[in-house]
Amino acid sequence: MISNIIYTRSVVLTVVLLGMCSIAQSQAGDTWEKALQQKRVANQPTFKIANPDYKISPHTGMTREHWKQMALYLLKGAFSYIGDIDDPMQFPKEPGKSYPREALQVPTEKLEGLSRTLFIAAPLLKEDSNLVLNNVRVADYYRHQILNLLNPKSESYIKPQEKNGGPSQILVEFGALAVSLFYAPEVLFDPLTKEQKDLLAHTMLSYGDGKTVPSNWKFFNIFILSFFKDKGYEVNEKLLVEYLDKSLEHYRGAGWYNDNPAYDYYSMWAFQMYGPLWAEYFGKKYYPEYAQKFLKNFDDLKKEYPYMFGRDGKMIVWGRSMTYRIGAIVPFALMGLQNDPAVNYGWMRRIASGVMKQFVTHPDFMKNNVPTLGVYGSFEPAVQPYSCRGSVYWMGKAFFALMLPKDSPFWTATENDGAWENEMKKGEVVNHFADSSNILITDYPNIGASEIRAWCKVKLIGAWETFRASENYNRLSYNSVFPWQADSVDGVVSMNYLVKNQKNEWESLRLYDFKKFEQGIYYRNAVLETNPDIKLNLADIPLANGILRVDKISSPVATEIRLGHYALPRLKKDIITTRRKVKGKEVVIIDNGVYQLAMVNYQGWSRVYDVNTKRVHPESEQSSVINTATSVIAGKEQTCITLMLWKRSGQRWSDDELLPLKKVEKVEGAIKIQLYKQPTQLIK
Repeated sequence: MISNIIYTRSVVLTVVLLGMCSIAQSQAGDTWEKALQQKRVANQPTFKIANPDYKISPHTGMTREHWKQMALYLLKGAFSYIGDIDDPMQFPKEPGKSYPREALQVPTEKLEGLSRTLFIAAPLLKEDSNLVLNNVRVADYYRHQILNLLNPKSESYIKPQEKNGGPSQILVEFGALAVSLFYAPEVLFDPLTKEQKDLLAHTMLSYGDGKTVPSNWKFFNIFILSFFKDKGYEVNEKLLVEYLDKSLEHYRGAGWYNDNPAYDYYSMWAFQMYGPLWAEYFGKKYYPEYAQKFLKNFDDLKKEYPYMFGRDGKMIVWGRSMTYRIGAIVPFALMGLQNDPAVNYGWMRRIASGVMKQFVTHPDFMKNNVPTLGVYGSFEPAVQPYSCRGSVYWMGKAFFALMLPKDSPFWTATENDGAWENEMKKGEVVNHFADSSNILITDYPNIGASEIRAWCKVKLIGAWETFRASENYNRLSYNSVFPWQADSVDGVVSMNYLVKNQKNEWESLRLYDFKKFEQGIYYRNAVLETNPDIKLNLADIPLANGILRVDKISSPVATEIRLGHYALPRLKKDIITTRRKVKGKEVVIIDNGVYQLAMVNYQGWSRVYDVNTKRVHPESEQSSVINTATSVIAGKEQTCITLMLWKRSGQRWSDDELLPLKKVEKVEGAIKIQLYKQPTQLIK
């Protein structure tokens, strides 16, 4: 299956790059880590927002100048490895599954470092072409390194692709390079000689005018073909139009593109970045009808995307390539290309700056002057094998915001909390359901959190892209306040079910089928991969302070099941556990000094308990989660009713908050739920 290329790209590239690596290079690659060790310098201090402006940005204090400072901070870290103009953009590998895992993968690693750090450098060079870092003139460095790609005598040489060659990571990085060439041609392309330009066009077009992967990868071909057409070169316009059409076919409505097969943050922000950027740089001039289609889809994003972020701007940890982090804010900045009176630019910048602060100012974000592979710090469960250390600079696309002039409304509007201020009310929940993708976005005004429930139906057994069946995708829901905890501790789970399978192993749910969203209830069916006869009918009901779950479980064999709440990291003090009985129902509450989580066993569980865990949470070494457990009787359907609740630390729980259920009864095979001060709901 062609999408397997994404997962195995470093393996495939080993074959692709064989012609690029001499025996001498291979031997040199064995010592690449030692050389990098020698280059390491003292770590940069954590980024601080100097002279915050709380007049224009009352929530974050951040202005356009602070964004520039963040860009410079990240680029300075990268250039701490550049002693002279010939040094490649190569960084210390982190332990774990990331590549390079052998010397033959090193050239690709270098290419990624070059093309991706250029996302940060290009906007800075656009404003200051004389920028110098670590005694190296940055513009000269990137032009020199681009020319090295064309020089057969250079260790960075990229051989033009053979006719009918298959897609590879080189296509991705050349597509990235084309975006930066569009961004700052006067610095990166125009100074080249005609011979150099022709050779660059020949090499890049050999990849762009070729096969691709049926995902967002088509945009890499599109940008390569489009850039060189704009510069007067003859390109395969038939293929360009074909890939434009196929990219538009990925659109599913409500702002969502499907990235074949998944939906995640990346499937939205990547597609919804490339489309408008292409329209701005190229499409409006050459293919206005296609530009209009991408921009129309972008209009849909404006209505939905802001609700996927918490009130404080924090983004949800969900899906692959979380190492790109701040890249997810690009669509907010691109809204600034249009003076759209319907857009609340102060809210858009508030979210975008909130995400920037969430990650770049985190003390664990940088290691050895380079962003870590993970979420905040290094976090192996969130890393995919196709990433190298330099891959993280894909996040540099966030700084496309700097293409907006200083007087853009994106920069000049006063920060505000948008819908959190004027639409959402305490004591309520706000749901946004996309009926084409079956994705539910829920916002909780009481705590300022956003939450998402999305597609996941990928088998783990025999899969190439195993991460698509992992915690990155298989959670019952994902929350901006409570990032997911990994399933690395046997028999312990967070925001999912575990079932004891026939091998006596604990197996997470990952095969879900969406059923319907009706009267505020999100229905899914799920089966266990190793035994599809073990079935769960799931119903999620978002409440003001959490989630009510009404789940039916049936199995032809006796087994055990467990259900987990979100997890809490240990922060400045120990996590405190409290146990209560409310109207005869068992309640466990954990409190880490910032938030509380409560789990109520209303029906169906034999016990509810807290578990302390280590090295499975992205925010801290130690964490805690509440689980429930029971045995399943063969051939007998069981109904489990569970409350998963939350509050800020220090807030008191009333009995009615912990047990908002007034009445529960069975009605002709359905469950009738009566909540206090709410209409009766029938769970079918």
